[in-house]
This record gives sequence, C-alpha cells and structure tokens, in this order.
Amino acid sequence: MAILGADSRQNLTIKLAKGTIQKVKVLAARRSTSISKLVAEQIESLVGEDDAYEQATREALASMKKGFHLGGKHKMNRNSLHER
Repeated sequence: MAILGADSRQNLTIKLAKGTIQKVKVLAARRSTSISKLVAEQIESLVGEDDAYEQATREALASMKKGFHLGGKHKMNRNSLHER
C-alpha cells in the first residue's frame, strides 16, 4: 500500500449514530489515536483487501484459461474414439 503525502489526501465527512461516536471515541483513546486515523486505516484496509481479491480472481481465471496438465497419457486417438 502506498503512503500518501499530505497534499494527496482529501477530507471525507460521514454521519454516525451518537452512540457509535461515543464508542469510537473510547476506542480511539484506548489505541492512542484519532477517530480520523481509525476510520482511514479501516477504509484503506478494506480497499487493499478488495484489490487483493480482484488480483487473485484475475490470476485464477488466467490459470483456468491456460489449463492444467494433471498427468496421465491418452491411450486412444481421436479417430478411434469416434468410430462406430
């Protein structure tokens, strides 16, 4: 994850229930951080997880398109399989 400079960040306003705000204030204080930093870290974590999932999906689909050799050998040829 890239570390952003101060000039590359932008403010975000959110609305939360009063009870949630009180709980997050306590949580932030316990972790010696700010509410803003807690929220930013969680959002960045979610985005990172989503990016990783998308990358894994692309890699898996590419592997499936390429196919897998599972060993074994064909003992019959195409013509003998289609003889009647």
